[in-house]
Amino acid sequence: MKTVKFLLLILALSGGGYAALRFFGPAETRYVYRTQSVARGAITSSISATGRVNAVEMVEVGTQVSGTIKEIHADFNSPVAKGQLLAVLDPDVLTSRVEESKASLAVTQAGAVRARAEVTNSQRAAARNRELWERKLIARSELDTAETQLTMARAGLTEANSRVIQAQESLRQAETNLGYTKIFSPIDGVVISRQVDVGQTVAASLQAPTLFSIAKDLTHMQVEANIDEADIGRIKEGQRAVCKFDSWPEDSFDAVVFQKRLNPETISNVVTYVVILKVTNEENKLMPGMTANVSVVTERRNDVLKIPAAALRFAPPAEVAEALGEVKSVERNRQAAGLLPIPPRGGRRARSGNSATPPPEQVVWLVEDERLVGSLAVETGVSDRTWVELRGEALSFIREGQELAVAFTKETVGSAAAGTK
Repeated sequence: MKTVKFLLLILALSGGGYAALRFFGPAETRYVYRTQSVARGAITSSISATGRVNAVEMVEVGTQVSGTIKEIHADFNSPVAKGQLLAVLDPDVLTSRVEESKASLAVTQAGAVRARAEVTNSQRAAARNRELWERKLIARSELDTAETQLTMARAGLTEANSRVIQAQESLRQAETNLGYTKIFSPIDGVVISRQVDVGQTVAASLQAPTLFSIAKDLTHMQVEANIDEADIGRIKEGQRAVCKFDSWPEDSFDAVVFQKRLNPETISNVVTYVVILKVTNEENKLMPGMTANVSVVTERRNDVLKIPAAALRFAPPAEVAEALGEVKSVERNRQAAGLLPIPPRGGRRARSGNSATPPPEQVVWLVEDERLVGSLAVETGVSDRTWVELRGEALSFIREGQELAVAFTKETVGSAAAGTK
């Protein structure tokens, strides 16, 4: 019995000593790596931007004469046809000018009749005096006077005829201005805005004031997107795009790049260019002025091996990297398998084609059995910011489903886990 008690006492002391050693002894550190698998599929590279929706064809309807708005026959959202009456200005002043021009024309026409009669009379007097001079009954001076009066009468007739033409043109202009008091729609469309009310006075002195804005066809809209200068080189006419709108968060609208304008816009030292995208609006969901979130598809690759973009940003713990770099046998095994030793500070550079400035080397870290086994230099292609296309020699060493490190967590035995990188 004493032997059993003695054995139990020894076991208890041993367990307590082991627990004390674990509690008071040096902490054990290990790293837990978060990984993501290499996958195969499609990658779409795109450029994101914002823009505004506008009608493809918008006409600003104004007035060429000043006056007071007397009638309005169209309102917001009104469908209008070409030639339809939109508004009427008070015609009283211009009507008076038409009557005044008519009176002036009548006066000038009367003057032309009088001048024509004077020419006829002067022609008769000149003919009679020439006959008398040939008979030697009058002096030569009298004949010269008669012919001079005939010339002056003809000049007076020419002047009178010119005054008639001038009065006719003044009348035509007055009648034209009177016609401008009626505002007609120049196209078939929808009234987007109305900027006048009955009784309001409009002045057309230096430029025609805008009364209405009419959109020709709202089933076909355009988005004016601002593309950063760093991305404008990748934009080409005919590229496909997708537009999203806050008003319709569940819907996506297909668009096509129609035009890349050359005029730059600089806001806060940021240079952008306007790109026009055509959007169909058969259901009339889109309205002018809406903000569009545009994603222009610049390149798409199907059935490619792709790696997570986070793997390219991963950096291992310093002590793990140092340990991997010091194990020569492991390094030899990595090199035989296509793996690289730990890259020096600043990274090596890999040559690509005949480029004068080769791109910096990108590295991913492979994980097997929850441990880092080494790094591999990779060449990348198209990216959608989440996945990156894998190219080059690395395709011989990386396979679909292989785990790549994207982050790590440091754990200490006996204490809480700390630090995620």
